[in-house]
Amino acid sequence: MTLDEIVDNYIREYSDDARNEMRAFEGESSPAAAIRKAALSQCWNGKRHPHQRRIPIMVLRQAEERLQAIGPSLAKAADFAVLHRLVEEEIGRIKGIGELAVYDIAHRVGAHFGKEPRLVYLHAGTRTGARGLNLKGDSVDPASLPDAFSRLSAAEIEDCLCIYKDELNGLRRRSHRCCSVSAVERRRRRCL
Repeated sequence: MTLDEIVDNYIREYSDDARNEMRAFEGESSPAAAIRKAALSQCWNGKRHPHQRRIPIMVLRQAEERLQAIGPSLAKAADFAVLHRLVEEEIGRIKGIGELAVYDIAHRVGAHFGKEPRLVYLHAGTRTGARGLNLKGDSVDPASLPDAFSRLSAAEIEDCLCIYKDELNGLRRRSHRCCSVSAVERRRRRCL
């Protein structure tokens, strides 16, 4: 797959679901409800989000308790970067909460408060995908990415880097045969 094909496939197969997930958090009845749902990693159907399925519920409840305590600060955060930092400082040291959970929870809470990521945060699978583009660090400016990604928001790029990490690394190595769409779908289920 080329970069354009990867982005085209992401838009066709995944972007609507990603937007709908964030709309559910935007529409929560109150900040407390949004923080609760985000911290407990609940999907629209009440089930746990696959990204956080292995985190014990007691750990997620501890994260929720801490985030509820700083709810007013989260609401007042100037932008997503500040909100992400607050979430990281508050729950990032809880045993069982990793950088993916911090990002996902911050992204969900941010959706409720109208704060979208402006940078692409690199963690877990996204970091692997970014390596295929020779990118390093904790975050990258979307403007520093190849033009193919210009059709995606920073959050969508984060999602795309995770879902297509093997393809992106295959582009770099050139000797790697790209995976079939069915293999991409299997990885997406793990990534979501």
